[in-house]
Amino acid sequence: MMLAPAAFATAPNGSSKTQTITGHLAPGAADFVYLPVEVPTGVNRISVSYSYSKPTVPSGLLSNSCDIGIFDERGFELGGKGFRGWSGGFRTEFSISASEATPGYLPGRVKRGTWHVVLGPYQVAAQGLDYTVKVTLDYGPDGKAAKPSYPPQQIAGTGSGWYRGDCHLHTVYSDGRRTPEEVAAGARAARLDFMVSTEHNTSSSHSVWGPLAGPDLLILTGEEVTTRNGHYLALGLPAGDWIDWRYRARDQFFGKAAQQIHRSGAILVPAHPYCPYVGCRWKFGYEQADAVEVWNGPWTADDESAVDTWDAMLVRYARGRDDSWVPAMGNSDAHSAPQQIGLPHNVVRADRLSRDALLRGISAGQSWIAESADISLDFKVATVPGDSGGKQRSAGIGERLEVSASTPVTVTATVSGVPNGVVRFITDEGQTQQISLPASGQGSANWLTTPQLAAYVRVEVRHPLADGSPGSGTGMGAQLQLGPMAALSNPIFLGRR
Repeated sequence: MMLAPAAFATAPNGSSKTQTITGHLAPGAADFVYLPVEVPTGVNRISVSYSYSKPTVPSGLLSNSCDIGIFDERGFELGGKGFRGWSGGFRTEFSISASEATPGYLPGRVKRGTWHVVLGPYQVAAQGLDYTVKVTLDYGPDGKAAKPSYPPQQIAGTGSGWYRGDCHLHTVYSDGRRTPEEVAAGARAARLDFMVSTEHNTSSSHSVWGPLAGPDLLILTGEEVTTRNGHYLALGLPAGDWIDWRYRARDQFFGKAAQQIHRSGAILVPAHPYCPYVGCRWKFGYEQADAVEVWNGPWTADDESAVDTWDAMLVRYARGRDDSWVPAMGNSDAHSAPQQIGLPHNVVRADRLSRDALLRGISAGQSWIAESADISLDFKVATVPGDSGGKQRSAGIGERLEVSASTPVTVTATVSGVPNGVVRFITDEGQTQQISLPASGQGSANWLTTPQLAAYVRVEVRHPLADGSPGSGTGMGAQLQLGPMAALSNPIFLGRR
C-alpha cells in the first residue's frame, strides 16, 4: 500500500523542516504501508517519529500493533539495496545521519531522492488504526562518516574441540534491553566460547561488536528474520549483510532469501517453531533449513512440541523418505534480565573456533544442547569387540555407525551436572531406556541394541519432576510426564544407509 508522498524543498544550512502525516488503516490493511518522502539536496539528517491508536478491545481480541522502518533512495524492492533500518514496535522515533544512527538503523549520508518510511500494521483492531508520522529533515553539511568495527571470524590458535555457544541473542539494536557490552559480558559469564548477534530484521549491530570480541569469545554476526509466518535465524551472515523479511509463505520469496543466505556461507535455522505469538509459528517448511531451534529459553510446552516434530522428521529420514536430516539447536533468545544468556546453548564439535568450522558442525548435527555450562554429556555408540568382524568401530553425535543390521552395538551416555536427573535413550520406536542419576548428578547409562532395532539413537537428560520423582517417558496423563530438559543430543544413526 502506497501513501501520498511528503515532499520537501531545499532550505538553508542550519535549518530544519517537519511534516506531519496522519491517516487511518482499516482491518485487513496490507502487511506493509509505504510513505514516500522526497528528500532534496543539502540534507544531513532525517528523523522520524510515529504514534498510533490503541483502542480497548474485548478480552481475547487483539488491539493495534504497528512496526516501523525506512528505506533510502536506492529503493524498497524485496531484497534490494535500500534498507536503512527497522525497529519494529520497540521505538517510537529514530534518526539517521552520516556519522550516527539510532540503534536498529544504519548511519550514512542522507542522499537526495525518494525515501520510504515503512509502517507494518502487525495487528489492526475492529476500530481500525489511526496513525501519525512526523518526518523532520535537518539541512547542512554531513558530519564525519561512521566507521564500522566488525568482529573477526575466527580465533587464532584454536584446534579441534567442543565449543559452547548461544546463537540467538538480542540487544538494544532491536527489541532487547541489554547493550552489546552487557550481552558480551553475559556470554563470558555463561562460560561460552562463541555467540551470534541476531537482531530482528536489521544488521545495524554488526558494526559495534569488534571491540567486544577477544581471544576468549568469538562473536558472529547474523539476523533473526521476523516474517508474518514465522521467524528464522540467519547465522554467520557476512558483517553488514541483511535479509529481507517482508513476505509470507504464500508469497514465494522465502526460497530466494534462503539462496541469499546459503550463497553467503551462512546457515538458515527456523526459530521457536511452535511459539504461540501472532506471526511466530513456522509455516515455511524445513526443506531449506540447515538446523531447527527446538529449544528456546527455559523449557516450556512449545519446546516439547518442537522436539516431537523434529523427532518425526528424523524418522522420515531413517525410513528413506527424505534425502537429508535436519539437526536440532537450542538457544536462549535472551532479550533482557532476568532472561539468562546461554540458557540453553549449543555444544558444537568443530576443528577450530571459527565461523566456517562452527557452521559446518551445526549443519552436520555434530552438536548437543545444554541448559548451562555446568552440564556435560559424552554420547557415543560402538560395536561389541569381536562381533563386528574386525576391530571395534564407533561413532559420535551426528555421525553414522555403518555396520550390518544384526551387529550388536553398545550405546553409552555419560552425564554430569544434573542431580537426580533422568537419562533417556530415544530411537525411531520411541523411548527404549530410562535411567535415573544419583544426587551427585553424575553417572553413565548403557544399552545394547542393533541397527535393525534402532535406526538412530539420541539422548535426552531431564530434571526430575517438581515433586522430585523421575517421571516416565512412556506414561500418559493430563500433565507432562517428564521434568524440564537439561540436555538434548542430536542423533547417532545406526546401520548402512
